Amino acid sequence: MFLPTSKKEMQYLGWDQADVILFSGDAYIDHPAFGTAVIARVLESMGLKTAVVPQPNYQDDLRDFKKLGVPKLFFAVNSGVMDSMVNKYTANKRIRSNDAYTPDGRAGARPDRAVTVYSQILKRLYPEIPVVTGGIEASLRRLTHYDFWSDSLKPSILIDSGADYLIYGQGEKPIKSLVKCFLTEKNEDIFNIPQIAFSVPQNKAAVFSENSIQLNSYEQCLNNKDKFGKNFRIIETESNKLTPSRLIENCGNVSIIVNPPFLPLTTEELDEIYELPFTRLPHPRYRGKKIPAYEMIKNSINIHRGCFGGCSFCTISAHQGKFISSRSKKSIIKEIDKLSETAGFNGHITDLGGPAANMYAMSGKNLNICKLCKKNSCLFPKICPNLNIDHSPLLDLYSAVRKHQKVKKVTIGSGIRYDMFLNDSGFIDESGKRYFETLMEYHVSGRLKVAPEHTSKKVLNSVRKPPFELFVKLKTVFDKLNREKNYRKQLIPYFISGLPQCKDEDMRQLSETVRQMRYKLEQVQSFTPTPMTLASTIFYTGKDPYTEEKVYIAKSLEQRKKQQEYFFY
Repeated sequence: MFLPTSKKEMQYLGWDQADVILFSGDAYIDHPAFGTAVIARVLESMGLKTAVVPQPNYQDDLRDFKKLGVPKLFFAVNSGVMDSMVNKYTANKRIRSNDAYTPDGRAGARPDRAVTVYSQILKRLYPEIPVVTGGIEASLRRLTHYDFWSDSLKPSILIDSGADYLIYGQGEKPIKSLVKCFLTEKNEDIFNIPQIAFSVPQNKAAVFSENSIQLNSYEQCLNNKDKFGKNFRIIETESNKLTPSRLIENCGNVSIIVNPPFLPLTTEELDEIYELPFTRLPHPRYRGKKIPAYEMIKNSINIHRGCFGGCSFCTISAHQGKFISSRSKKSIIKEIDKLSETAGFNGHITDLGGPAANMYAMSGKNLNICKLCKKNSCLFPKICPNLNIDHSPLLDLYSAVRKHQKVKKVTIGSGIRYDMFLNDSGFIDESGKRYFETLMEYHVSGRLKVAPEHTSKKVLNSVRKPPFELFVKLKTVFDKLNREKNYRKQLIPYFISGLPQCKDEDMRQLSETVRQMRYKLEQVQSFTPTPMTLASTIFYTGKDPYTEEKVYIAKSLEQRKKQQEYFFY
């Protein structure tokens, strides 16, 4: 059974009223790759009557916001899998012609800043009903942030949206805790829930000061870019600690309180989530229509969450964190059993991955050392000696999946980190060598896509990526294996223009380098400054907040377009 999306569907189930009504900027796809479906199923598993309103019309008489009535507990709001601004606009701020998360790819189904728009409407219609926001858009805007699309600093999304509570990061644990508080009517306990943010009058914020860090206020950041940079340095560092502090940030006459997160999900907790009764299908309301994002991931399996790469332009560390949570092999095989019974499955699994495909089951060797760590990357400038990068558990998983009776082929669609199995001297260890050889033999259909990002050493240093020479090393190993095994496979590099420290001469050098390597570039894009990343902070302030050194930024649209043109020079 799908969760209801209309009054008629609620009546069919015998419901007079839902406990929670979840509004999302995406179409409703009951698949564990979509956060709306995951949170809805978690709520259902608690015995709650949970309804979903996908892509409500926000421009008419607001009937979509009224059709299910009011919930007993609260409204939940997210923008969908993607930030609504990234989803709608290109890096050059042009409106995209399609939306992969909408039936038939139709554009215009969600508003700019969807979380804010949906929350404001709900608070206006039902001021007495709590609104809880979550997902990536709310998560990355939980405190003062740089907004690329308006080229301005904006306060916490709690201020503009009027929402009562904000859940950041992976929301399963905090949403469960929040529900328990509502059910027991212990609303005061909400303020102690980890991984939740809320606002209080500034004169009442003192009760949260213990074990807290006071950030510069929104107004201070607005008047002084250096103070915004200092805030970011604290926020990023705390986001990547196992035992972070509570953060407090003033804005006007209120204080935004961001409680420290839960510990990363255990394997047992993650297995429990992925074993919820997902249909793995779009809701029947979309019958006869195709949803591009679903078509791309419908036969994929997520095997872990988190990423310890810490790339400066990436939002994963701010949203999922740097500590890896991995599923058990048993849980993954059970999902493949279910996938193999889905209508239309042809035996091809298109991905076994996560934020990075080859971080499965990896963690610190000594967690006591991890508890003291403040580093934002476990891979840059070199691999942490306390990091276990053994690829053996992943190889064991690949082998088990290949042996599945109903699986004919497994390809890896997620990006791989080649700096985890390769260094200047060659393969780091035997497991890394076996991983790459296995990947090439069984799991690359014809093209292996990797992301060196740039060729310039100073640009790569600014984004916390390994030097380009390591990609050259990868190509040497790739070409050698190709010749020996007669694979005829291609290595496809991905590059970004407009990154911090990147000047025109760096793009010219990139163009010349890849041309000499006989590449015709396909996988390219212009850097988009997204909230709560180091690169976007540098883009706004013009400085590295850690060193306080000035950093060159191609900031104007003309400069950014010129750099992008070098890809096709």
